[in-house]
Amino acid sequence: MTHRRLLVLGTRNQKKAAELIGLLSCWGLELKSLADFPNALDVVEDGNSFAENAAKKAAQQAQHLQCWVLGEDSGLVVDALNGSPGIFSARFAGPGASDEENNLHLLAQLGDLPLPKRTAHYVCHAAVSDPDGEIRATSEARCHGLIRTQGVGTHGFGYDPLFEIREYHQTFGQLGPAVKTCLSHRARAVARLAPRLASLLAESA
Repeated sequence: MTHRRLLVLGTRNQKKAAELIGLLSCWGLELKSLADFPNALDVVEDGNSFAENAAKKAAQQAQHLQCWVLGEDSGLVVDALNGSPGIFSARFAGPGASDEENNLHLLAQLGDLPLPKRTAHYVCHAAVSDPDGEIRATSEARCHGLIRTQGVGTHGFGYDPLFEIREYHQTFGQLGPAVKTCLSHRARAVARLAPRLASLLAESA
C-alpha cells in the first residue's frame, strides 16, 4: 500500500473516528485520524451549514498535512426547535459541553412536548479534499427519528441515547454499532461517497 492511498479522517473524536474506520475498512485504504498527527490544525467551524464546515475541515487540513482528508460535519435537527441544534449540536449547551450536558439541555428545551411532536433527523455531510485543498467529492445523508423524553442505552455518542429509530422503537444507544452502521446518517453518507473516494485515491496512486 503506497503513501498516496492514505486517507486522513478529519476528526479527533475517537468514537467518531472508530465509526468511520469501520465504515471504510473494506475499501483497502490506510486510515488515520487527526490523533495521529500532532501538528494537525484546529479548524474553526464557523460555516453556515454542515456542507461549509465539512469542506473547511477537509480542505484546510489536507493542504496543511499534504494528505487526502475526509472532512465530516454532522448534527441533530429538531423540528420543534426550528432546526436547532443543527450545526451547533456539539456545543448546544455551551462551548466544551459534554454529551450528557447537551442531552440534558435538549430535553429541557423540549419540555413536556409529546413524543409524536418530537420529530428530528440527523444530518451528515462528508467532503473529501486532495492535498492541494481542492474538494473532489461530497455526499450528504439523513436519518429520521424521534427524541425520547429520557436517554436509554449506552452505545454510540452524542444524542444517540435520545434518538429513537421509529422502525425499531429503540434508540441508537440501545441498538448498538451493528445497526447504526447500516442505518445512520454517517453510514449512508459514507456509503454514497466511498466508491468515488476509492477511485480518486487509486487514480492518485
